[in-house]
This record gives sequence, C-alpha cells and structure tokens, in this order.
Amino acid sequence: MNALPLLFDPGGRLPQRTSSRQTRASRLSGCAAALLWIATLATSWAVEGGTNQTDLSEMPLEKLMEINVTSVSKKAEKLSESPAAISVLTQDDIRRSGATSLPEALRLIPGLDVAQVDSQQWAISARGFNDVFANKLLVLQDGRSIYTPLFSGVFWQVQDTLMEDIDRIEVIRGPGASLWGANAVNGVINIITKTARDTQGILVTGGGGTEIPGFGGIRYGGKLAEDVYFRVYGKYFYRDDSVRPDGSDAHDAWQKGQGGFRIDWDTWERTGNLLTLQGDIYGGRLDQTFGTYDPASPTLAGSVSEAYRVAGGNVLGRWSHEFSETSDFKLQMYYDRTELDPAIFRENRDTYDIDAQHHFTLGRFNDVIWGLGYRVSADRVVNSPTVSLNPDHQTTQLFSAFAQDEITLIEKRLQLTGGAKFEHNDYTGFEFQPNGRLLWTPGDRQTIWASVSRAVRTPSEAEENIALTQVNPPGSPLPVTTIYGNRNFESEELMAYEIGYRVRPCTNLSLDLTAFYNVYHNLRSEEFGPSPTQPPTVPSFPLHLDNKLRGHTYGVEFAPAWQVTEWWRLQPAYTLLKMELRQDPDSTDPVSVNTIKGESPQQQFSLRSAMDLPGHVSLDAALRYVDRLPAFNINSYFELDLRLAWMPHKNLELAVVGQNLISPRHAEFFPTFINSQATEVPRSVYGKVTWRF
Repeated sequence: MNALPLLFDPGGRLPQRTSSRQTRASRLSGCAAALLWIATLATSWAVEGGTNQTDLSEMPLEKLMEINVTSVSKKAEKLSESPAAISVLTQDDIRRSGATSLPEALRLIPGLDVAQVDSQQWAISARGFNDVFANKLLVLQDGRSIYTPLFSGVFWQVQDTLMEDIDRIEVIRGPGASLWGANAVNGVINIITKTARDTQGILVTGGGGTEIPGFGGIRYGGKLAEDVYFRVYGKYFYRDDSVRPDGSDAHDAWQKGQGGFRIDWDTWERTGNLLTLQGDIYGGRLDQTFGTYDPASPTLAGSVSEAYRVAGGNVLGRWSHEFSETSDFKLQMYYDRTELDPAIFRENRDTYDIDAQHHFTLGRFNDVIWGLGYRVSADRVVNSPTVSLNPDHQTTQLFSAFAQDEITLIEKRLQLTGGAKFEHNDYTGFEFQPNGRLLWTPGDRQTIWASVSRAVRTPSEAEENIALTQVNPPGSPLPVTTIYGNRNFESEELMAYEIGYRVRPCTNLSLDLTAFYNVYHNLRSEEFGPSPTQPPTVPSFPLHLDNKLRGHTYGVEFAPAWQVTEWWRLQPAYTLLKMELRQDPDSTDPVSVNTIKGESPQQQFSLRSAMDLPGHVSLDAALRYVDRLPAFNINSYFELDLRLAWMPHKNLELAVVGQNLISPRHAEFFPTFINSQATEVPRSVYGKVTWRF
C-alpha cells in the first residue's frame, strides 16, 4: 500500500488548524479587505499596467463557434457543425470562473448536474441519475479513461491537474457510445490539456482563503532539442472542513499534492509525426468519518474517524502520423495506478490500455474513422465488515472495435453519420452500440441535427460481488440490512433520441437548443431476498441487486450567448429534466424509483457574466439556480460566484474570488451507499496571484 509516496507531506499528517466559526469569519473579513484593496488599486492605477490575457473582444462569438472539437467524431470538427449536444469550456472560461478543481469548472456546463457532497466528494451526472457513485457518465483526461470499473463511476477526489494547463473541456450531453464505448450513456467529459509547445516559460500561482487556506502550483516549460518541447509541474492544496447542518465543522479536511510532465516531439508540419509522452503522480490525505457495521458493538453500530491516504500515478504515450492529407493514424498506450486506503474498504488497481485508430477519406463524400482497443484492469481489495467484495481480487479484460462513416449527401448542406462500437467484456460478453446522426446546415449561421443511439452501461465489479452492510434505525425488525451483488446482473440499456438547433441570428448572439427523449431498460434495482449468486455473510435483512426498473426521461437544454458589447458577454442556460420510471411487475423494490427521480433536479438555470473593465480589471459572475432534491429533502437554492481580477502587468494577475455568496451555507447532496457525514457547502472567499515569466 506504500508504493507511491505522499507528495508534499513529509510528516504524513494534516496541518493543525483552528476549527471555530470565528476563525473562518476572520478569514472572510481579511479576504473582503483584500477585495476592496485590489478594487481601489485597479481604479486609481487604471492608466497603468499591461493587458488582459484574453480580451473578450479577441474571442467574439463567431470565433468561439469555430473552435475545433474532437469528442463527437474523434477528429477535429467545428463546434458549430457538430451533430451532438456539446459544450466547450476554454482555458479563458476556466480562468475567469475562479474554479480551483475540475468539478468546480464543470459547474459552468449547461445541462450538467454538479453537486458538492462534502469537502472531498462530488456527485456529477448529465440528464438525471445523479449520485456520489453516478455510473452513466464517461470521463477522460487526454485520452485516458478515469472511469473506474469498481463501481462504474469516478473518484473525483483524486482527479486533478494544474488548472492553467487545461486547454479545454469538451462535454457531450447524451450518448457517445458508438465511439467511446460502454458507459458513455448519458454523456462524455473529455479533459484536454495544452501541448508542451504552448506552455513554455515559468508559471507560478498560489493563494488562500477561508475554505482553501492554501494552494499553489509551479510549471516550467522549455525545449530539449529542435522540435522537442517539455513541461514539468507540481501543485499542492489544502481544503478546509465543510460544515454540518448544525454549523459545526465536519472534520473532512483534504490535502493533496501532484506533479507531472509532458514531452512533445512535434514534426507534424515536416514529417507528419507527433510523439507525446506524459505522466502524473499524486498523493494525499483525506479526513473523513464513516458510519460502520461493528459486530463487536452491542448496538452493531460504529464509526471510524481517520485521515486516510490516496495515491496514484499514470504514464501515457501517443504517436500520431499523417500518411497524406486524407489519411492519418494514432496509437495510444497508457498505464494507470490508483491506491485508496480508507479503513472501511481499501483498493489497489492497475490498468493497462492500448488503442489504435485510423482516419481516412474515400472520394469526396465519405469520411471514415475506425479503431481497435484492448484494456486490462486488475485490483486487490482489503475487506471490512461494512464493505466487502468476494473475490477480493479480480482481473477484467475489455476488447473493442469501432467504425464510423460521415457521408456527405449534399455538399456543405446535408451530412449523415453512421457508426457502431463492438465490445466484449467479462461480465455480459458481446455488446453492440450503434449510432446514427443527421446534420443539416441550411445556411452559414444555422445548424439542425438529429440522432438516434443505443448505449449500454455494463456491470461493475461491485454490482456482481459486493456485500454492503448498513445498520438499521432503532425499532427495525432486524438490526442490519445487507445489499448483495448479483453475478447475473445485466447491462443497463438506453435508446436515445435527440434533436438540436444552433443559430447565430446576428454577429453578437448565438442560440443553442437541444431536446432529448431517452428510453431505459434493465435499470438497477434493489430486490428483497438473498442474492441468487452471492452467499449471505451476516444475519440481516437481505437485499440483492437486479435489473427490474425501466422508464424514460425527456427534457430540453437551452444555452444562448450574447456579446452585449466588446467588453461584456452574457451566457444564460436553462435545463428541464423529466423522469418517468417504474418497476417490473415482479419487482419487490419499494424505494428506488422515487429515490432515483429525487436525486436529480428537474430544473436548473445559470447566468454567466464576463466583463473587461478599464484599467486592466475583469469582473466575472456566475449565478446558478438548482431545483429541489426530494430524495434528500434538500430545498432549491440560488448561489453566486464572483471574481475580480487586475493585471498590473501583462504577466501578473491578482484576483479575489467569492464562492457561494448568497447564503452562509447550503446543502447540495447527501451521501448514499457509504455512510459518511451529511454536510453543507459554506460561503468562501480566496485570493490568488498568478505570475508568468
């Protein structure tokens, strides 16, 4: 368990801190004073200094719509001509948001449901089915899947990079399975970092505030030889405790350090070759309190409060080669290691992946891409009375192939895309996921698209092998309930129907509207009785996992953008989601339908404002509304984030960021399967300095 060192933490302990509300209030007052100080300087020195990193007038809506994206077809295409519900966060969007983590940045995506559970945990999904262990959203970082086969989701508390190194984040709402494979059911998040060529020189950033007492990062980029560029980076942060509903500290502080490198040998213009080698290593400690099943206790209930360890690393290599202007090839390989060490369940996992794809054109009207892939993932776990897997170690393999053809029916006007992903996994065997998309561009400023897709979410290791024991409230017929896995668990299935319309009626206004209708079969349920494949482990009220829910969801996503002036941009967004689920006639699950429906908001609204003010000052605001969550009795809420930044020199930026400013604290989500603390998200303020040279 100690193969990877804990970076930036020689003592192996969380920093000592004062946990009183007075200390936090003092920090808030100090940061508010810093905010006023920067505002005063910005006003009084408005005639001096440099220029903003990215002026709004340098990135008009027309240019934003021409950004190349790769997540829809695995090759570069214009955002305005993508036949899918796709949104892109640029580096400038991320910088101006003040986001300090990937989940915070994802709050900016229309139609994405992002909820903070506590200081460390997040629930993130698209088009419903949100949960701490949300299992219908595929997430990649530079082509490396960070979706774990343990529970078919993402451990967001260990996913990170230097935020300044992100080039863009592409998010597809809706299935992406025909290219990306199983588990790209309700969406795909593709995090793409900058090339080493684009990160030359030195960058130093750091700051702190109320909920993030300290954070910092440094990056250095240079040249090793002609056409060979590199960068190295390191970062560290310490995030303070969140707040219990009674206002006390939850003691769930979190610290993490990470470092990495990237090398690009770029001779694309001369020889048609691009070689990339990159890697990361991280380590951290997380405070957490878990409610446990303790067979030695008279009440059978216990708790564990600990600072548990996380560690991991990865290395990725990619070769891209251009045979001709109409044909290119890409080969990618990576290795990923993760270690999680909480007392209730420990896991070490090693993943190896190789992927090859070939893109070429046939004549004037066919644009073809196809590929093959192989992945093997092996883990070993340490069980506890609360959570156990049987067997405690497992190796799974995934074989895949895909093909897609974009057929031009009417040049520059009508395009048909057809494709499919073929996979073989160790749980359900062969899976077939086809997709068809039609793109019509009646004019230079209009795009109409429609799609029909089939996607599956394959079983996870936990769904087949888990025994999860939870202590029941006093007065229950039996003291504990155990949820067992089921090795007959089948893939969850989706048929998705989408239609979208993009239009730019004038140069300073764009509209993006998507409507969807999703039909689900074989959704996961919790049925009464012993598992047909897992022997009982303790005397308890038994439940087992099965596939006896079905239903449909539908909704709309609307995301306009208005360039009010050269120095002011507004981006509102609205999402409506309706879920209609039901049990099979023979199901004995009494709660899952209402729970699943009640874990995702029916309506969400956001309004982003970006202003470039005189004196090299920028003011950015993000207002969001999230509907209530009946499953947790969480009320709807409005929240506001503000960022005020000043650039006294073109290479120096000073910023103050306020997050969740409307209420002192609010609840966004609650823990589900694993019994950790219920917490609320507090108001926070921090200051940040970024220096490039």
